[in-house]
Amino acid sequence: MKLLLDLFLTFAKIGMFTFGGGYAMISVIENNCVERKKWITHDEMMDMTVVAESTPGPIAINCSTFTGYRIAGFPGALASTVGMVIPSFIIIFVISMFLDNFLELTVVANAFRGIKIAVGILILDAAINMIIKMKKKLLPMLIMILSGIAMLLINIFSWNFSSVSLMLIAAAVSLVIFLLSGGAKKKGGAEE
Repeated sequence: MKLLLDLFLTFAKIGMFTFGGGYAMISVIENNCVERKKWITHDEMMDMTVVAESTPGPIAINCSTFTGYRIAGFPGALASTVGMVIPSFIIIFVISMFLDNFLELTVVANAFRGIKIAVGILILDAAINMIIKMKKKLLPMLIMILSGIAMLLINIFSWNFSSVSLMLIAAAVSLVIFLLSGGAKKKGGAEE
């Protein structure tokens, strides 16, 4: 029960004090779950981030669910997920109940300008940590760099292009290169 409470409180704190969505939360989740509490390893965090990005739902909630399940099974997944969701739900509920023009307040607008910068730094920190810990192979590094450039251009020019489409293109390129390099034959020959 103490572990479930710890999971709930840890993810409630992350959910309450991290702005900017899932990517901004990745470095905070890693700091709490890998470095401080040692619930998961760096490799598990990398795998979890990839899986959480490619499955339906917000990446931060998927990461919290995975961590909770890894530590305490279904009850841990439930405690972690509820802990991650509750703070945002309460904050948005209170804002919607009492402040009709919340974002029009000068103080709030200025605060969000500062938060945008902090979110960018958190996302950059998560990306740098993942790059440092990634196995240095040519194809994954090339795909990562080209995808990063593509996403930057998509954002700068406000093109209507989904990040899911970009992931599918990267997966297709990887598969084609694997098949053309004879990787399927090598693996099949090794199994026989």
